[in-house]
Amino acid sequence: MKRFFLLIFTFVFLYSCQKEYQPRNIDSISLQKFKIDTTSIRAIHAVDGNTLYYVGSKGDIGKTTDGGKTWNKQYVRYQDSIVPHFRSMASNGSEMYALSVANPALLYRINAGNPTIVYKEEHEKVFYDSMKFFDEKNGIAMGDPTEDCLSIILTHDGGNTWTKIPCDQLPKAAEGEAAFAASNTNIKVLGKTAWIVTGGAKARVFKTTDLGETWKVYETPIVQGGSSQGIYSVDFADKNNGFIIGGNYLKEDENKANKAITTDGGKTWTLVAEGKYPNYKSCVQYVPNSNGKEVFAVGKTGVSYSNDGGHTWKEVSKEGYYIIQFANHNTAWLAGNRKIGKISLD
Repeated sequence: MKRFFLLIFTFVFLYSCQKEYQPRNIDSISLQKFKIDTTSIRAIHAVDGNTLYYVGSKGDIGKTTDGGKTWNKQYVRYQDSIVPHFRSMASNGSEMYALSVANPALLYRINAGNPTIVYKEEHEKVFYDSMKFFDEKNGIAMGDPTEDCLSIILTHDGGNTWTKIPCDQLPKAAEGEAAFAASNTNIKVLGKTAWIVTGGAKARVFKTTDLGETWKVYETPIVQGGSSQGIYSVDFADKNNGFIIGGNYLKEDENKANKAITTDGGKTWTLVAEGKYPNYKSCVQYVPNSNGKEVFAVGKTGVSYSNDGGHTWKEVSKEGYYIIQFANHNTAWLAGNRKIGKISLD
């Protein structure tokens, strides 16, 4: 009987080892490039290898459905004189939404051919940084404080209506704590959980596990204290394992205290690759279905790749981009200043 159970254990162990994902060794990538003349792009939504939506500065909205061969574009104007500058976009699965940064903050439903405003906020300090949907009904957007807390708005009806959370229901923001509208990745959602990252006076992680109803906040060791310092991007491979990245965009070559990982859902963070490449980055993303081992980070300083969960990195391209988003395990779209890129890893 003991021998029988030993054989079963050995079989299960060997099978598990065979199923363990083996990360790829990638030394360089080939980028397919598309020039977008009219806009700086910091928010994209990758559907697959053929379909990509983007929003950018100067009210620019665009998409391709043929892998970048052709692009459909439109330009949004508010009351003929105000040009919304978009830094955030998100999809609930059937509708696409875009959010402009500054006063007045304008949130549009955009993919029905006739952009429609579903939320507007007027305040001298208003500045929205990122937006995501948990599912087809529930969504979240975040921005800099207009009072003494982060600006967080929620929808529970698929994006038709949005409500701002009062500051008495949120953790207090430190004086000078805000966020960076650099890549629409200040928010990561997974199930009913969302993580929000900040910078400036404090570089912290705000977390909700109930679709934004209640919040906790956690400290990080990422560089902080100055207006250009802090966390620029967050991603999670699962509910426990996450990565934050940033630095100081005014000192883009610095590589200290700009990368950290968590294994407990964001409660505690540990610096990785300290004093080593990569330097300042504006976006980090796990490769889907890589068990949290393959990670890409991009910024104006180039494209970086890790196959050990972010402990060591390689520069795989010197091309500068603001954001990367994977459509699947092998295909990713990137966007930057007047350009979009696509990489294929298979």
